[in-house]
Amino acid sequence: MKAPSVALVLVAAATALGAQQPAQANPISAAFRRSITGMSHNIEQAFDSIPESKFAYRPTPAQLSIGYIAQHVADDNYVFCSSFGALKPEIPADAMSTPDTVKATWTKAKLVEQLKASFAYCDKAIDQVTDATLAEQTSITYMGKTHAVGRASMVLGHALDLADHYSQLANYMRLNGILPPTALPRPRSGGGE
Repeated sequence: MKAPSVALVLVAAATALGAQQPAQANPISAAFRRSITGMSHNIEQAFDSIPESKFAYRPTPAQLSIGYIAQHVADDNYVFCSSFGALKPEIPADAMSTPDTVKATWTKAKLVEQLKASFAYCDKAIDQVTDATLAEQTSITYMGKTHAVGRASMVLGHALDLADHYSQLANYMRLNGILPPTALPRPRSGGGE
């Protein structure tokens, strides 16, 4: 067989194999889900690895403390993820009634527990999102006023918010001599070097 004929056979075989693979349902919402899940995991790992003695740390007086970031991300999770569908969160009463500045001083155990509970809620809430529902309108209440917003804006906003706060945490960790989760050495895959 000549080279062009072999190339045509390989292209045809690859096309046939690709055609046999079913198209992924909801590829857009699946991409958001993967991104949000990965970023949530990174944030959880970051807070797990930061010693409690550093939770009051902030690089400058104008910046948020690590403890404040923990309670803030938990609050943001509930705001964003409650707009993903009909599933509403069960937010602990003390998290609803305590000022943010006081919550920021809670113990690491309590802050991380509340943060992980908010991520668990978001894991369930994002399962409601499909490519079709991304185009729907939803409403959020902010500063006492209810606003209509696109669900896609809330899902994208959540992904961006998580990325922003992970970046913030990663910088705080490095300033304290702690490697952030995404900077840790990765295990080598098999097959030699």
